[in-house]
Amino acid sequence: MRLLHTSDWHLGQHFMGKSRQAEHQALIAWLLEQVEIQAVDAVLVAGDIFDTGTPPSYARELYNQLVGQLYKAGVPLLVLGGNHDSPATLGESRELLAHLGTTVIAATHEDPATQVIILPQRNGEPGCIVCAIPFIRPRDVLQSQAGQSAEDKQLSLQTAIQEHYTAVFAAAVERQSALAAELGPNFGRPLPIVATGHLTTVGASTSESVREIYVGALEAFPTSAFPPAAYIALGHIHRPQKVGGLDHIRYCGSPIPLGFDEAKQTKEMLLVDLDSSGLKAVTVLPVPRFQSLVAVSGNLDALAGAIGAAAAQGTRKCPAWLEVTVAEDDHLADLPARIEALTEGWPVEVLRIRRQRGNAVASLAAAASETLDELSPHDVFARRLQQEELGDEMQQALSERYRAVVASLQEQEV
Repeated sequence: MRLLHTSDWHLGQHFMGKSRQAEHQALIAWLLEQVEIQAVDAVLVAGDIFDTGTPPSYARELYNQLVGQLYKAGVPLLVLGGNHDSPATLGESRELLAHLGTTVIAATHEDPATQVIILPQRNGEPGCIVCAIPFIRPRDVLQSQAGQSAEDKQLSLQTAIQEHYTAVFAAAVERQSALAAELGPNFGRPLPIVATGHLTTVGASTSESVREIYVGALEAFPTSAFPPAAYIALGHIHRPQKVGGLDHIRYCGSPIPLGFDEAKQTKEMLLVDLDSSGLKAVTVLPVPRFQSLVAVSGNLDALAGAIGAAAAQGTRKCPAWLEVTVAEDDHLADLPARIEALTEGWPVEVLRIRRQRGNAVASLAAAASETLDELSPHDVFARRLQQEELGDEMQQALSERYRAVVASLQEQEV
């Protein structure tokens, strides 16, 4: 059985005023080619197929293209809900897509057996059993209790998530035994069990574009709390990585860079080979870059050369997108005009200019030129706290409360 593990497509992302539609269209075409070349039996998307709970129409069209083309190829698709996905939006077409070989698990279910999915091989025989666990919203598994400390809330949520994994895995083992009895001795092998997840694990390395989840309650789930599945396919973290150095617990990462801090990453999907003994191999499948993102930094003299080098990654038809961080000369009031002059004639497009504060005086002089586009909501709150005379303990408490409020609002968006 060969699974293709991918996640965090973020269809419909609006990136600093730019659409990612062309990139995602090219990604789908590439994926369909690879499904045939690599003899993939099934595709698994471990959350965040969409960027928002209300994706634009073109994002839905791309999603439908993916479903339809994989169905034509005879390759089943399993889609798990992520923290960016709306359970209602993702689940609205679930019954229809089931007729097109696509299984959608948008949110957790009360009956854990309904999250146990059999993925077939191309020859129609059962290939593996999946504990299809999407992003787990705290309200789905936990009732808040008044008077709980932050530590108590974290422990309660971790326990609730672990119990959900345990229940679904137990249902999968039961299904495994039932299938063995149903198929008889001629089948001759137990099906391997795969688990999924869309969350942050202890030790995972994140990037700027990853939205914090479980903020104020559970910041990271320990790997020891996962069930003993042959492979655990994770989403949410955009940087591909093994978790805790373990071959069988992996983030595949996002297939396209979703922020400039991901520009230098090699994006990938994972080919997961399984048999009755469990995990046989995991093969990295590098994803080509469909749109160049380049982060350059330095003073104006250094930037002239850096921008010229970045231009080699762009074309007139598809210019490279740049993030320019200016050092030393960051106090200049006409900085945008100077950057524009440096890029003139090159196949590049500047999406963001950042000022690297050389010293406190320059920082104060240029504060009026700093835009909200350069700051995250947490940066804005931190700047506001700096204007108050508060002790470290109070600042930390207020920051944690603010993070919890932001997380709650982000959850309501989906």
